[in-house]
Amino acid sequence: MTAKKILSLKELRKKIEKLKKQKKRIAFTNGCFDVIHSGHVRGMEKAAALADVLVVAINTDRSTRRLKGKNRPIFPLKERAKVLSAFEFVDFLVSFDELTPLKVIRALKPDILVKGGDYQKREIVGSQFVKSCGGRVKRIPIYKNYSSSRIIKEMSKRR
Repeated sequence: MTAKKILSLKELRKKIEKLKKQKKRIAFTNGCFDVIHSGHVRGMEKAAALADVLVVAINTDRSTRRLKGKNRPIFPLKERAKVLSAFEFVDFLVSFDELTPLKVIRALKPDILVKGGDYQKREIVGSQFVKSCGGRVKRIPIYKNYSSSRIIKEMSKRR
């Protein structure tokens, strides 16, 4: 079941086109999801509640390293995708190798682009594009002290 959620961009684009013809609303969020924590879960649950379908785009290992540093990700893409696909509120997963998910956003044209409240709307990659297509951008609350980077740092102190 979970493997059916993990698609290439080409496959996912076709699925999303069909779903949109059925008048389904598509929410989109993204991240590295390096060390998945309850802040991630709460955020994705909120994103899923905004639409009929939730697409989660996940940075590849190379993209994560470029963003977070040479010691990241802690878990490889396959493992991160497997964990994310197990959540019932995640409908589809797609990976991207670029630093931002703009290519994926342009391909899928989601109805709602969702990011954490730590981003200003003008900083959210793809926000102008989504709005130009008639979609909207939603910032959801972040949960303080829930950060993969902070968790990794804290774990390394305890060694």
